[in-house]
Amino acid sequence: MSDPQETTDIRHALWELDQADEGAGRNARAERLLERAEATGDRPLLVSALFTLMKAYNYSSEKDKAFVPYARALRMWDERPEDFDDYNSYRLHWMAKWVSSGMLDQPHIPLAAIEKWQTEMEHRYRLAGYSERAVRQGEHRIARHLGDEERAQRAFEAWLAADRDRMADCHACELHGQGWWQQQRGLDAEALVTWAPVLAGTHTCLHEPHATLASSLLPLVRLGRPDEARANHLRGYRMVRPMESMRGSVASHIEFCALTGNEARGLEILAERPAYLTDDGEPDSLMDYLAVTSMLMRRLTALGHGAQSVTGPAGREWTAAELAGHAERAALDLAARFDERNGTTAVSGRVRLRIGREPLVERLPLGVRAARLAAPETPVVPEVTAPVRDFAALLAEARRLSEALDPDADRAWAAAEAAARREGAAPGVLERAEFAAHRAAGPQLPDAEAVELLRTAAGLYEEAGEKERAAATRGRAAYALALAGDLAQALAESAAALADVRALHEAARDDGAQGARHLAGALLSRARVLATLVHREEEAGEPPSPEDAARESAEVLGELLALTAPYGDDVHLAARASEAHLRLGDLAAHSGDPAAAAAGYRRAAQAAQGAGLHWLAVQPQAQLAQASAQSGDLESAEQAALAALEHGARLLTPLGYGQLHNLLAEVYADTGRLPQAAEHTLQAAHWADEAGLSEGPGAWSRFRLGGLYRQLGRTEEAAAVLEAALVDLSAAEHGEGALVQTRWWLGELLLDRQEFREAAEHFLLAAEIAKDWPEQIDHARLAHLAAGALQNAGMQEEAGRAFERAGELWRTLGDTVGLVKTLRARAWLAAPADGDEESPLMDEAVALCAQAYGAAADDAGRALFADTLLQAAELHSNRAQTEAAYERALSYAQRAIALHREAGDAAAASTAELAAGWIEVNGCHSEAAAARARRVLAAEEGAQDGQAEQRRAEARELLEYVGDEE
Repeated sequence: MSDPQETTDIRHALWELDQADEGAGRNARAERLLERAEATGDRPLLVSALFTLMKAYNYSSEKDKAFVPYARALRMWDERPEDFDDYNSYRLHWMAKWVSSGMLDQPHIPLAAIEKWQTEMEHRYRLAGYSERAVRQGEHRIARHLGDEERAQRAFEAWLAADRDRMADCHACELHGQGWWQQQRGLDAEALVTWAPVLAGTHTCLHEPHATLASSLLPLVRLGRPDEARANHLRGYRMVRPMESMRGSVASHIEFCALTGNEARGLEILAERPAYLTDDGEPDSLMDYLAVTSMLMRRLTALGHGAQSVTGPAGREWTAAELAGHAERAALDLAARFDERNGTTAVSGRVRLRIGREPLVERLPLGVRAARLAAPETPVVPEVTAPVRDFAALLAEARRLSEALDPDADRAWAAAEAAARREGAAPGVLERAEFAAHRAAGPQLPDAEAVELLRTAAGLYEEAGEKERAAATRGRAAYALALAGDLAQALAESAAALADVRALHEAARDDGAQGARHLAGALLSRARVLATLVHREEEAGEPPSPEDAARESAEVLGELLALTAPYGDDVHLAARASEAHLRLGDLAAHSGDPAAAAAGYRRAAQAAQGAGLHWLAVQPQAQLAQASAQSGDLESAEQAALAALEHGARLLTPLGYGQLHNLLAEVYADTGRLPQAAEHTLQAAHWADEAGLSEGPGAWSRFRLGGLYRQLGRTEEAAAVLEAALVDLSAAEHGEGALVQTRWWLGELLLDRQEFREAAEHFLLAAEIAKDWPEQIDHARLAHLAAGALQNAGMQEEAGRAFERAGELWRTLGDTVGLVKTLRARAWLAAPADGDEESPLMDEAVALCAQAYGAAADDAGRALFADTLLQAAELHSNRAQTEAAYERALSYAQRAIALHREAGDAAAASTAELAAGWIEVNGCHSEAAAARARRVLAAEEGAQDGQAEQRRAEARELLEYVGDEE
């Protein structure tokens, strides 16, 4: 005979196990419980243990082990169905579907056995009186797996036509399967309509919307809805990350990353669960995971990262190229086993198609950081389809682009020089001067090397008889020298170069726009050199001072503008005029006059645009955006930043893009356009990552993006982005305030998700930083929030200590509201000693309220006082063992009723009346309780607020409880 206590303990343990996290640990505990249940000889208990074990296996990487406990349970049913109560009878039939799909996922199980089981399941369902709906769904799954689309579609239609009953999958799971079939047939839009109630949270279950979020990613991208795809990835991956049974959904997230330019993010996801590459309990999902792994590795190899070290199966080191081949072979080997079993090639075809998928978009920014990929071992060069041109043609093209000031001119000069070397051509002196001058403009060239190249070019121009051009080039060399740090020499050389060009220009007199170009260039070089002095710290004995340099610079720029004014049709002089206005704007900005700076930048942009040089307008537009924002002209800031982004594709650096998007984000946030602010903050984070600045501007942008998503109610995305921001946020670079705010926001978001332990951790870590701040209000609030989260997490002792600490802080701050709330919470958490009817903590809370919110209390103070009195009444009533104690509890409730009536709050007074009535019931004063209930019904007659009916129902319940027939 079984021990009743042991049976009770096992049943309780089985119930607890159902709530445990998925994985090998839960499986092992279920196996031990099965052994204990078997030892009791209690067959119904053994049935329950078998089903618990099967569920544990089914939601883990050991799914293949689920068949054995189910087969045993089925035999027990066939032998003695009376051992199965209603719930276990239901579970036996429900889990028959798991067996059907599980058999399909195991290639060693013959197809005939699967079809036979499908027929048996149909028979058993019919005997039990269940609908065909689940059976037809199972048939659809088999046909779909086999690639038999006609049979799959027939079964699909029969599935939808059959009645939903207890054996039908939950609505969320059914909709996921239906939408999956639609998108498999190319009906992406229809699939998303089907999935809409699941994605919106109308229908959910243990694994939904997790799986549907993953399945929706590629259809959304294909339909041109990237924002929704991004949101579903951020939201969905957080859901599936801790769940061992969701390998197939994780594979979909990796696939999404690989096809949207987020290969680095895909690598990080892959690295989180290396066992997914080898766990073979469910070969079907292993095959899918290997396929997307191979596809991701193929992408990395195509981008030049084939030699990068990656996470692969344990036991050796892997490169991306090696893992690509291994994963492809392993996936196709599994597919071949399925095909051999099925007698088709459908599975191999699907795997090959998945491995060979090409990117859907070049890059879809996600807002979360992934470690940057190492530099490619070989540059990825696009295929050249244009014919190779000779040196003469390339030289002519380079000169044409230079004359037009096209940004591609430098690349054209490099191509011409390479052609000369390739053909063994002998460029003349002028060509060699041009090559050197344009090579010096290379963006990665050290300033010292640029100086030497420009001096060489100047000498060659001199040799070629181009004296003005030679002198102007020496002016360029002087600026490069200033950038290299030799300011004194740069000043001297730029002055000499400018004097030479002036003399030559005056001597020529009639050389028109061409001569004006050289003089304008020399003036601009002088202004550039002076600008380096304007922004340096003044050093004693080293003239000119920054102020003198600024003054001379303004004079030089004014001369330049006067020089160019007569030549409005010359693009070179228009470009020089544009830069002159730009530098005048810089001088104004440096002197602290943002309005004058904005005017200079606006004229610079207009000069460039007027000459058709839109790409040269990018920098002044970017500067204009900054200056306009600083002067409070947000409309101009927005227009200028958008214009800079529109025309900046060929010129802006990743850092420049990030700065413009950040500026626009600030403008939109300041004007209340939060969705636009979030979009530009997302772009700012992306470009910071592209610039290799994830730890600095990238982390800051993610911090701001998480806050914006939170304001917009996009809580899942906010949590994912803020978690990513925490990786790189530092007190030294971003300030303690950003760290505290990030954890504070995360804690609140996790509270909404009922992840109380994790929320408490964030609140406590934030409080630890804030404890040293001069102002302690944030410390107190965070300590209070942490206490509440700990209480909700069931950590009562820790919660009590945290509430005590928060109370000390509130007391120090003189905050009665916070102190009262902590005292009330501690009172409820404090376990009374045997026979103890007192609650000094709650009594202290009441006394504080009476002192702070007496007769002169405002509405908020009166509400807090009344709520505290009611809590005191309930707590004392719960502990009361004597008549005096009940009277004390009742007196608290009476005072609460009086406070609410004084405030004219009839609804709150009725609520307090009902609380007093239940206290009287506990004190065996039924007639008084009934009288209160009748007063409430009279007072609430006709009341229409949201809780009125609930109060009336509670009053009727109270009357019924005391047996009041009236």
